[in-house]
Amino acid sequence: MEVERYENGVPSWVDLGSPDLAKAKKFYGSLFGWNTPEGPAEAGGYSVADIGGKTVAGLGPKMDPNMPTVWMSYVNVDSVDDTLAKVSASGGTVLAPAMDVMEAGRMAIIADPVGAVIGLWQPNQHSGAQLVNEPGTLSWNELITTDLEKSKTFYKAVFGWDAEDQGPPGGPPAYTEWKISGRSIGGMMLKNDMMPAEMPPNWGVYFAVPDTDAAAEKIKKLGGSVLLPPTDIEPGRFAVVMDDQGAPFNVITMKS
Repeated sequence: MEVERYENGVPSWVDLGSPDLAKAKKFYGSLFGWNTPEGPAEAGGYSVADIGGKTVAGLGPKMDPNMPTVWMSYVNVDSVDDTLAKVSASGGTVLAPAMDVMEAGRMAIIADPVGAVIGLWQPNQHSGAQLVNEPGTLSWNELITTDLEKSKTFYKAVFGWDAEDQGPPGGPPAYTEWKISGRSIGGMMLKNDMMPAEMPPNWGVYFAVPDTDAAAEKIKKLGGSVLLPPTDIEPGRFAVVMDDQGAPFNVITMKS
């Protein structure tokens, strides 16, 4: 699916700061078929990956060796500065203030009141991922949190997201879908006992693959690891995996 522009409040981009950029380009190129040409010198090594000339994700050098190696999700906004005001007023934290990224756009990094980190992107020349929901591209963004209600309140105030709970009434929801104008744009689930105790609240990314089992095997052959083996869920079959430098992500094959 090709996307020319994103509306306000819709996740639009993901990128990874990697300890070894050349290694990351090789891993994701082999796994997803990404072409990742070297970015402009003024971008500090940041490169935009594409499939067939359509942008899909960003790969760059890790700026702070003390930070974890993780995929970052970005939400498209009409104004980064206006959104940051809502973040501060709603109990969130501004981790990296608004800054212009050459002519590509304007960005900031925030943490919600529970501690999950997410980026803001106000597009100029770079609108976000031009190809999604196809093999090798972004298909879903998901929040794992320790406080569902606090998260619902925050993201409603900041991005206007509605939250639709799934599962039997009376207990905590099995899953929550984020929606804008009735359209699902992401998900949320409560951290459970099967997840590592040391794992903080976080935003995870899902990439679409033609065959989850085959992708999991390929990830192992490329030096990555499988944290949760291929598992059937309502939308399809997914696995939680890690690249060869320790960055976790998810792969999923949607039901046809």
